[in-house]
Amino acid sequence: MEFQRRQGHCLSERKGQKRKLDEESQDEPQISAAPPTADERATVLSEVEYQVNILESTFTWKDTDRAAAKRATHALADLAKNEGVVNVIVEGGAIPALVKHLQAPPVEDCDQKALPFEHEVEKGSAFALGLLAVKPEHQQLIVDSGALTHLVDLLKRHNNGLTSRAINSLIRRAADAVTNLAHENSNIKTRVRMEGGIPPLIHLLESADTKVQRAAAGALRTLAFKNDENKNQIVECNALPTLILMLRSEDAAIHYEAVGVIGNLVHSSPNIKKEVLFAGALQPVIGLLSSCCSESQREAALLLGQFAATDSDCKVHIVQRGAVRPLIEMLSSSDVQLREMSAFALGRLAQDTHNQAGIAHSGGLVPLLKLLDSKNGSLQHNAAFALYGLAENEDNVSDFIRVGGVQRLQEGEFIVQATKDCVSKTLKRLEEKIHGRVLSHLLYLMRVSERGFQRRIALVLAHLCSADDQRRIFIEHHGLELLIGLLCSSSTKQQLDGAVALCKLANKASTLSPVDAAPPSPTPQVYLGEKFVNNATLSDVTFLVEGKRFYAHRICLLASSDAFRAMFDGGYREKDARDIEIPNIRWEVFELMMRFIYTGSVDVTPDIAQDLLRAADQYLLEGLKRHCEYTIAQDILLENVSSMYELSEAFNAISLRHACILFILKHFDKLSARPGHSLLIQRTIPEIRNYFVNALTNANSHRQ
Repeated sequence: MEFQRRQGHCLSERKGQKRKLDEESQDEPQISAAPPTADERATVLSEVEYQVNILESTFTWKDTDRAAAKRATHALADLAKNEGVVNVIVEGGAIPALVKHLQAPPVEDCDQKALPFEHEVEKGSAFALGLLAVKPEHQQLIVDSGALTHLVDLLKRHNNGLTSRAINSLIRRAADAVTNLAHENSNIKTRVRMEGGIPPLIHLLESADTKVQRAAAGALRTLAFKNDENKNQIVECNALPTLILMLRSEDAAIHYEAVGVIGNLVHSSPNIKKEVLFAGALQPVIGLLSSCCSESQREAALLLGQFAATDSDCKVHIVQRGAVRPLIEMLSSSDVQLREMSAFALGRLAQDTHNQAGIAHSGGLVPLLKLLDSKNGSLQHNAAFALYGLAENEDNVSDFIRVGGVQRLQEGEFIVQATKDCVSKTLKRLEEKIHGRVLSHLLYLMRVSERGFQRRIALVLAHLCSADDQRRIFIEHHGLELLIGLLCSSSTKQQLDGAVALCKLANKASTLSPVDAAPPSPTPQVYLGEKFVNNATLSDVTFLVEGKRFYAHRICLLASSDAFRAMFDGGYREKDARDIEIPNIRWEVFELMMRFIYTGSVDVTPDIAQDLLRAADQYLLEGLKRHCEYTIAQDILLENVSSMYELSEAFNAISLRHACILFILKHFDKLSARPGHSLLIQRTIPEIRNYFVNALTNANSHRQ
């Protein structure tokens, strides 16, 4: 979250600067920003050199010189509005000439009363230099030329007690030039402080001219960003009371800059944050959440998030003073940055247990969940972090489910890994809550709510409940029927949701697999071993298969299955026969079957598995059937799952049938696009029900 907060501060600072430049030039024609051609460049360079020569030769109070100097500064400023030619202006030597005219010429005649164009030339120079400083590579050059000392002196021109439109305009241009020079330049920020620039800027916050207030606040905002010494001096010079009063201004431009200054002062400065709160900033900042200025709203939300970062009491106070509802309303703004900052603030507030319930109760869940669909990584992450906080309170679990929050978390496409991790932790947090009181509440809702909500609860519980609670939820409280009902829905999406939930349920239940051991035989097994397979030694019965003799031993066969016991102990003609003909079974199939009877194991290959299954079913060899079913199940495909299911029914191959059911559920989305899908589902519903009833009942019994 620290990354998002710093990123927001940088964005605020950049945006503040750009707005100043646009404002200063909005009344004058704009020159194209396209790079100049070679001819245009030569023309511009010639013009710059011409104006520079004028500035270098007119540093006097003569009327003609002052008028010429004023025109020259304006001409250079007009050229500098085209960023494409700024480098040419610098190359033409404009910076030293403009810096020179930041100060007034010496007054030779002390009795001279009227000074022509007093403040005007300095103002034009400050404005032109501010425009040149937009390019970072020119900032240090301007400072090294001595501009800062003169700009700070210009900020003090109000000290003589006189105010006029000209003086205010000059001061404003000087403050904006300081802002642009110090923008993202730590060294220059420090130089401004060392030149004594901070105290006059703080004094200007109390100017009667709102534009001067705004320009001074903008400069302080830039100077305070990531510069602890500047922050401390701003606070020590008692700027906070005035800045907090400015927060209550009806002028959006004033309170926007003021909240920006306070935000940069507070950033990474816990002690200053305490001073800001002690000075009474909290309520006016909360008031800005309802401002008509979206920029002030955004800055206020960011600042509240900072206030709430580590102080639990402050989190509670922010909510108590009415911040939650406007923050939630901001989540639906068309302004992406406003949504991002409100989600950031709510995320910080949501780290308090009582706030978590309050935010959810006030309607914060739905808009936060909607933000997960954003293509903006920071916005998405801030929303995910807020939801993570809300998931900590068990009173919110049913609300998460009611509004489809769990499904959105599971199915969302998240841009950065940090968001994916946050969502995973949120789901884990919800899963940990589903027991005791929360589970009882959900089961009550699953019984009394409208059908759609009942199904939504069943879906969530299939994914998040403990395996120990599955029988209680899905058998005793009929959650299984809700999930199976989804498979019969006319909505493909609901069918798929039901299939995915049942598949998850099956995985959790630790159910029987197709290779599980056969049920115990009613009599002990007798394995004579590999050496007696088709061995005439001690053989007392012979089978004729495809005209070949297969030597066997009754004792081994009697112990193998009920079919052979009936054959040799019952009233069948085979009881006393020496040679028994076996029709409809191939030799290699019969030999494998007998090898299983003699050894208890056999390698079943796919090419013979179905014929061997048929033989094993005929002779009631359940263990061999399981081996065959397991092999066959490895070859279940979308194209053959229907025929595989028919095979399982024909030979009562329970394990194969279960494998088909799990395959159908696992690949439901792909199967749904194939012909006959609906018929297959309808046909398997009874067996799906039986499968889960047995699986959940048995799994629960094994854990007890």
